[in-house]
Amino acid sequence: MIIADALHLERNLFLASQVIGLGLPTVMALNQFDAAEAAGISIDVPALIAALGIAVIPTVATRGDGLDALRRAVEQAPGFPPADLRLPLGEPIEAALAPLVARLEASGLDAPAAQMQALRLLAVPSPEPHLRVVPGVPEAVEATRAAVAAAGRDPYRLEAETRYAWIDEVVRGAVARQRPAGRTASDRVDAVLLHRVWGPLVFLVLLGLVFQAVFTWATPLMDGIEAIVTAVGSWVGSAMPAGLLRGLVVEGIIGGAASVLVFLPQIAILFLLLGILEDTGYMARAALLMDRLMRAVGLPGRSVIPLISGYACAVPGIMSTRTIADPHDRLATVMVLPLTSCSARLPVYTLLIGAFVPATLVGGVLDLRGVTLFSMYALGTVMALVMAWVFRRTLLKGPVRPLILELPPYRLPQLKGLLLSAWHRVRLFLRRAGTVILALSVVLWALATWPRTAVPPELGPAAAAEAQLEGSALGHVGKAIEPMVRPLGFDWKIGVSIAASFAAREVFVTTMGTIYGVAASDAESVSLRDALRAARHPTTGGPAYTTLTAVGLMVFYVFALMCMSTVAITMRETGGGAVGAKWAAIQFSYMLALAWVAAYVVRQAGLANGWGL
Repeated sequence: MIIADALHLERNLFLASQVIGLGLPTVMALNQFDAAEAAGISIDVPALIAALGIAVIPTVATRGDGLDALRRAVEQAPGFPPADLRLPLGEPIEAALAPLVARLEASGLDAPAAQMQALRLLAVPSPEPHLRVVPGVPEAVEATRAAVAAAGRDPYRLEAETRYAWIDEVVRGAVARQRPAGRTASDRVDAVLLHRVWGPLVFLVLLGLVFQAVFTWATPLMDGIEAIVTAVGSWVGSAMPAGLLRGLVVEGIIGGAASVLVFLPQIAILFLLLGILEDTGYMARAALLMDRLMRAVGLPGRSVIPLISGYACAVPGIMSTRTIADPHDRLATVMVLPLTSCSARLPVYTLLIGAFVPATLVGGVLDLRGVTLFSMYALGTVMALVMAWVFRRTLLKGPVRPLILELPPYRLPQLKGLLLSAWHRVRLFLRRAGTVILALSVVLWALATWPRTAVPPELGPAAAAEAQLEGSALGHVGKAIEPMVRPLGFDWKIGVSIAASFAAREVFVTTMGTIYGVAASDAESVSLRDALRAARHPTTGGPAYTTLTAVGLMVFYVFALMCMSTVAITMRETGGGAVGAKWAAIQFSYMLALAWVAAYVVRQAGLANGWGL
């Protein structure tokens, strides 16, 4: 099934012609049919069906219009005769293509697919990997290019020119346009939002409001989740006899998962607000605003969309770089994309901000907590651009291409679609919390529990717990890591939490919760934020962590690539094998070095100004 935008049918028909050319049963959903009519675009559906040779169903997905007819068409599609798509190639070009088409048919492709693949292969510098190993294909491609050039056509532009000539003929016969009188409302809004001065200011204000809302709106919901978890932990703890099993259930399972689940409201609100910006059509404008800046640092305009996707998760963001044609452009984007702060960093930021940044107003309007969160996201974005500039002038030199982007019309977002999109992303987070994070919580609890340390009976519960932790396997790992993080103002507890978070960044919160025994096992239990504020330095007796420690740690997480999944996807998307491993190692190493140096600079600057006391 092809989903085409009725407002921009010409652009959508390029891909449609490739799909139809495969000769498979195909149905087209002509979506936003109402918006096209409102814009003065009249589409003759029967004429379009005759031109394409497939079923075409007008739909309005937001209202459900045409979906029943679309389902019936999809069910009946296998019984339709295959479409006979005839591109206007001309006899000389068809003759020039014939040997390559025959070679592709011999490799196992049927006739329609072979012709489509032949046109595509002429336009790319070298055959696709799965065709390079087919005997004779690379040589046949070069011979066909020479034959096409001898026939007076540019082989690299042949497919585009041929398909757009066919599209122009289809559109002339099936689409009529009525020009709107004067500037439209969309044009007037774009005059402000895409303005050289006002556009970036509006963009920054909107992002600031998003991060402000993440803290303001989520706080009551987070308090509610915390109260529920405390009650559950207290009930389970009182119902089970004292011992290791109760420790496993209450501290390992409930405490580990709960330390991450409390951040669900903030993640849901962030995705909901970003969904609103996307569904209204604003995110495409934001990408266009960023294009000038992107090209200045050496990234192509097409890198904007993957980088924006990275705010949700680096993994799909890296995968979306496949739309970037130039290998150097794509690789540069992959190498800097993890610097954009993904949702997995949000629990770390919000834990530290909630514990150490006061809820004071900045300029009488903005909450300092929201400003701090925005600063972390802005810092990662700026550094991604800086590192792109570095890569494009060292390892990945090459020309830069401008962004060609279709701006969608402004529209009101649909509540159902927004909620489904936000729920989908929250569900992915919950799935990770219920698998990776839960499993690691149990492992961390076991490492903190064994080996058992003999504690003098005269020590109080808090001192006994501290002694057990330091003598445990987790304590020994932390002590080994501590020399590497001590210059940053971090102790062994933060060090082992950073190491554990390589599985998933959110595990930092889980690990700190395990270390501080925040498991809601009794009525006197405190939140992890309270535990961090109350922690004492073992030598001085002063606060173990300060606002300077929190800021340095957040800056470390802005830059450090503490994500096993991102490393794996980078290896795969940069060529796999030794080549992919090389680029993944470069990415991990430069980000870790950047994180260490940045956190060190933050600490030294803070101490010089007396902020570490």
